[in-house]
Amino acid sequence: MDLHINSLYLCVNDMDRAIKFYEELFEQEVTERDELYSVFEVNGFRLGLFAYKLTNETHEFGSNCIPSFSVDDLKLLDAKLKGKDICFPITRIGNNWVAEFVDPEGNHIEMTAPAK
Repeated sequence: MDLHINSLYLCVNDMDRAIKFYEELFEQEVTERDELYSVFEVNGFRLGLFAYKLTNETHEFGSNCIPSFSVDDLKLLDAKLKGKDICFPITRIGNNWVAEFVDPEGNHIEMTAPAK
């Protein structure tokens, strides 16, 4: 099958707040900024931020689809989680350290690091 997953978007209530949060998390500026749909390109993957209210779309926030980002080690994972709203603390699962936090827009985000 010739199928590629190359992007994902998160619904946000406040575009400026979401951009600021993800610029800090990714340590880079937003790639494309727009009041309706902004994009971060991270190592070839596009993470979009969608201001759904501007299109009168309804949305239920939940934790049924969780984007997962990885970092190189436990020390960096711990640093990235500082000040975040943690909903699943750093836990070793198999060969990875795994944690989950809630972004300012109510989206659940997972971060992992290899366990050595």
